[in-house]
Amino acid sequence: MKSNSRKIDLLPIVEYILELDPMMRFAAIIDLKGNISEGIMKEGKTSLESQKEEEHFCKQVAIGRKMRQEFDKSLGPVNYVQIERQKVTQIVLYPKRKTVYVTMERNMNTARKLEIIKLVKKRTAKL
Repeated sequence: MKSNSRKIDLLPIVEYILELDPMMRFAAIIDLKGNISEGIMKEGKTSLESQKEEEHFCKQVAIGRKMRQEFDKSLGPVNYVQIERQKVTQIVLYPKRKTVYVTMERNMNTARKLEIIKLVKKRTAKL
């Protein structure tokens, strides 16, 4: 029996994000407490973090979101956060009730990264 609640199936969204570009590595949708609601490592890619490190990072993402929201009134809400690391690019987006976390190869063209951010924002706007 189906529930009347409008629970969104997150798997197709995560799969969509990974299919945007061959240089995508990982995509996750995180709840506001930092728990991974859905997450997939792209086939053929190996994780740069252990599962425990990944879960810890997601908790940190939730904390960062709360800290950034303190400045929403004066500076406006965050559009996205982009972290350039030596081995990977990390992008965090903030739809209303979820957080979207993606990683991609560092050497991806900057214009392409921005295009992906725009597409992910559009696809996840209702989360």
